[in-house]
Amino acid sequence: MTAPLAALLERFTPEHVPAMPGRFVVPPALRAFVLAGIAAHSERPILAVVPGEREAEDLVDDLALFTEDAVLLPAWETLPFEHVSPNMVTMAGRSVARHRLSVGAPTVVVGSVRAVTQRISPSSVAPLELAAGASQDFDSVVAALAGSGYHRTDRVESRGEFAVRGGIIDVFPAQAYEPVRVEFWGDEIEDIRKFAIVTQRASEAVGAVSIYPAREVRIDAELAEKATKLAQTELWASETWDRVAEGIMFAGLESWLPWLTGPTSMFAEAGSSNAHIVVFDPDRSAARSADLLTEEADLAAALSETWGMGAPPAGEHPDLYLPWDPPDSALFAPPQPAGPADEGFQIRGLDATPGNAESVAHGLRRLTASGVDVVVAMDGEAAANRVSRLLAEAGLGLDVVDSLEAVATAIVPTGIHQGFVAPEMNLAVLGEQAIAGRRRSHRAGRGRRREADEEYRDLKPGDFVVHRTHGIGRFEGLVHREIAGVERDYLLVAYYGEDRLYVPTDQLAAVRRYTGGEIPRLSRMGGGDWAQTRSNVRQAVAIVAEQVVALYRERATAQGIVFEKDTPWQAEFEGAFPYEETPDQLTAIAQVKTDMESSNPMDRLIFGDVGFGKTEVAIRAAFKAIQSGQQVAVLVPTTLLAQQHFSTFSERLEPYPMRVEMLSRFLTAKEQRDVVAELRTGEVDLVIGTHRLLSDDVSFKKLGLVIVDEEQRFGVSAKDALRRLRSSVDVLTLTATPIPRTLEMALTGIRDVSHIRTPPEDRHPILTYVGPYDDRTVSAAIRREMLREGQVFYVHN
Repeated sequence: MTAPLAALLERFTPEHVPAMPGRFVVPPALRAFVLAGIAAHSERPILAVVPGEREAEDLVDDLALFTEDAVLLPAWETLPFEHVSPNMVTMAGRSVARHRLSVGAPTVVVGSVRAVTQRISPSSVAPLELAAGASQDFDSVVAALAGSGYHRTDRVESRGEFAVRGGIIDVFPAQAYEPVRVEFWGDEIEDIRKFAIVTQRASEAVGAVSIYPAREVRIDAELAEKATKLAQTELWASETWDRVAEGIMFAGLESWLPWLTGPTSMFAEAGSSNAHIVVFDPDRSAARSADLLTEEADLAAALSETWGMGAPPAGEHPDLYLPWDPPDSALFAPPQPAGPADEGFQIRGLDATPGNAESVAHGLRRLTASGVDVVVAMDGEAAANRVSRLLAEAGLGLDVVDSLEAVATAIVPTGIHQGFVAPEMNLAVLGEQAIAGRRRSHRAGRGRRREADEEYRDLKPGDFVVHRTHGIGRFEGLVHREIAGVERDYLLVAYYGEDRLYVPTDQLAAVRRYTGGEIPRLSRMGGGDWAQTRSNVRQAVAIVAEQVVALYRERATAQGIVFEKDTPWQAEFEGAFPYEETPDQLTAIAQVKTDMESSNPMDRLIFGDVGFGKTEVAIRAAFKAIQSGQQVAVLVPTTLLAQQHFSTFSERLEPYPMRVEMLSRFLTAKEQRDVVAELRTGEVDLVIGTHRLLSDDVSFKKLGLVIVDEEQRFGVSAKDALRRLRSSVDVLTLTATPIPRTLEMALTGIRDVSHIRTPPEDRHPILTYVGPYDDRTVSAAIRREMLREGQVFYVHN
């Protein structure tokens, strides 16, 4: 598929290509277009360097508008001296980028200073290439996968795994979003297909597959020899050197890279590939490199005492990050001229008020009248269609197209982080910031999600399951058998004694995972114990059912607020969400909307792990309520959480005429009185606050929705106030750890529940460490987060 705005590159003529080596001013908003233009007129690869990780990610996103040949060179997210391996996706991404450069074909590789100055591994980055119909020795493929850092297992379930069954190899490439099944006939590849992780069933055929290494550092003869020598001179780490010398791969091997290889950075590797090197914002890039060297030195000073007897003192160790040394042959592209002698591109913005359709239409008409072709790049079809409609009402008709066939003025449903107006090229590409007045979130959803049946996805041999007819058994695995002349896959379930049950995969609905807290006793097939258990449960359920019926009878008579159906604004708002929703998120959002559009008051619990997307569900519910003319109160247990939610809700709702305020101790007494007064008059649409929201002096003009985050952290008096609210408004509760009573009410149906169990694609797990206070541990944790340009909250006492 061609990049949506590739046609615009015809405006970037050979005369626009900067001389290399040299110095040429390139404004940040024009970086993507300039890089794509240089690539279009060159037969060589390009390595582009920017100061920060976020800038690199945004630049690759914007490059995708103009060219298909752009990849990110990610940096390790681990610290120097931290004996853990980087994320597999990160290592595979580095292999993809380095391989693109090494083959010498036209491509654009974008890396941050941290990614580029990191010492590179001597291990090969070439992928294993497999194609249907090709001859390939079966055993050599298995050996190649193992040698590339892939883990052999019985069943492929995650990246970096492969399984062998007869003449079939299942493998999940480290850089891919879906696994593939490679079927051999002898030493010929007969077929390559994608397959589903849960059902293990093959789906669409693919003609070929590239399998990049799963580990960036892999032990070969050269590394083993180097480790043998180190074992004689660096005795303090002799156990590590012995493992490397014996060819043993282990977690954290990558952290020893500085000792095992020479000081080679991406600059040297790119130079050997005859690549163009473009350094954006060279002054900031050099400063960032100096910061990395200082951080590594400080970290060494803090940790050197823990390295053991005989270890080198801080400052005498080999560095992971190498000094800033771009070649003289590079193109240095500062963001603005340092003096009148500097040549470069010039851009300007749209002379209009963002968010005002009349003003934006007038500004666009001025551009087109002066001969400038304008492309409006909006985030998603909903936003693109709405802008098209509003501009048409303002007298400017622009069509919405998926991609441009030729240079033209139009709207595309693919956003850009930084838009530009380039008069010398008679071209403008304008995004969310210029048109709607909102910043584009820094990353879009990556790739298509695999379908996942949550009921069976994590089922492992040894787990207990419940068959609706035969009771509690133990899952023994997935087997392939011929029964009654029919071959198929079965779930093998073991029962008491030697009893075994083969459940066909098309009858999985009869089996559920056992969710009890204790280790259960296996049921006896054909016995009466399971029937008696079901009878006892029915009696207990009957008692609870009476309470549920009474409660629902009361709820059925209560008249709640009937919120409006989704509006075009709601569709646009949801379409601007920069990530791909998980299946559970979509289910929860649909359930919340159904509740809100019902005449019965909503009382729904949303629970899921941290980072699984509960807040997005709440934001969409709040938007729907405000669209219906109602006020929203978001109740949180801490001031810090109130500030976080205030920032999140304010940023998402900024482009719309909705007022968001916070009520907490961060505000002065006067500011609190003003917010309370404006809640009473209805001037505030959404308020986020702590227990202060439950004070007697706080009242609302038209409260329609209460969102409670972490309800279990509120006391008895606070919950009494919540009960008073629940009788008249919709209530949405968010939690990662529901208390037993809340969970029981949800499970028994007294409260509606939505469970978000699927994590976002590539989400890193939450790591929690508990131990005595240690300055070095805290320092290392903070440094790690700062190195990756993240955020740190230090909660003291």
